[in-house]
Amino acid sequence: MTTIDNQVAIVVVTYKRKALLQVLFDSYLASTRQPKDIFIVDNDCDPEVEQMCQVLGERLAPVKVTWVAMTENTGGAGGFSKGVELAYQSGAEWIWIMDDDVKILPDALEKLEPWMSRGVKENHRVIQCQRLNYDGSDFYWQYHFLNHLGIPNPIAPAGFKAGETSRKMNTACFEGGLFHRSIPETIGAPDKRFFIYWDDTIYGYLASKITQPIIISDVLMQRTRSLDHFELGKIRKLNSTSDMVRYYIMRNRGFMAKYIQLNGDYNPLVWRLGTLLTLAKEIIRLFITKSFKSGFKALMRGMKDGKKEWKNSDWRPMPPLK
Repeated sequence: MTTIDNQVAIVVVTYKRKALLQVLFDSYLASTRQPKDIFIVDNDCDPEVEQMCQVLGERLAPVKVTWVAMTENTGGAGGFSKGVELAYQSGAEWIWIMDDDVKILPDALEKLEPWMSRGVKENHRVIQCQRLNYDGSDFYWQYHFLNHLGIPNPIAPAGFKAGETSRKMNTACFEGGLFHRSIPETIGAPDKRFFIYWDDTIYGYLASKITQPIIISDVLMQRTRSLDHFELGKIRKLNSTSDMVRYYIMRNRGFMAKYIQLNGDYNPLVWRLGTLLTLAKEIIRLFITKSFKSGFKALMRGMKDGKKEWKNSDWRPMPPLK
């Protein structure tokens, strides 16, 4: 018999990765506890994905599985924005966000339940779980955001000390981030204008202004897609990426600066230093991946368009959902 957690809605964004999406669906079927709702936001509007969602809904009943067909590819940011809005409208108390290239571990929702109870009482209304890499090794995520520079802290300590079950953070990741409904109610849905990259970083930053986000020691999911990468030690890695991602890494700093300024953390000189550090990191990645010519052009184009977004006087933050 399926045990339903009436508090939780899961939001997944997918785009042309049906095989990986099926692995995620299989992990839902193996879960010891189920959410009330699952929203699959499909940026490809693929009828085969619709069929997969129908089958999943039949097998997980009474869990409601909703296929959300997007008329155009809105990127991860647009998909999560739509999914969070729908999950909020469904009445879910907690919204668990994830990509299509992960799977949850069988006891994930069981382990999250006490954290959700504590999250409300102790004002930890954003909860990030630990993850494993594709090969089963520990995944390192930069959970501390340097607000004034607009970059993740590259030396934030990895791992947990003996007896340490959680750690404060001031950002978030849409690969397993759990958000109480009061978060989008207050700061709105994720900003769809980002398309990809930095959207979850800024969403967690904004959430940290009204609650104390935490990363917990419980490992609740695993990545199911391998990425080419360069080892930076036992845990840290520098992953390869595409020219499209490089463009948005730099362009979206224009949107980031708007939010940082709106919340009183903007210093022009420090922010420019953060932009230079971001650019330097991406140039290093270009040399590693041997794609300097096209990649450098994408970075420069992103910086140019990011300045335009920063100067846009018509820009407004996402409105609260309430």
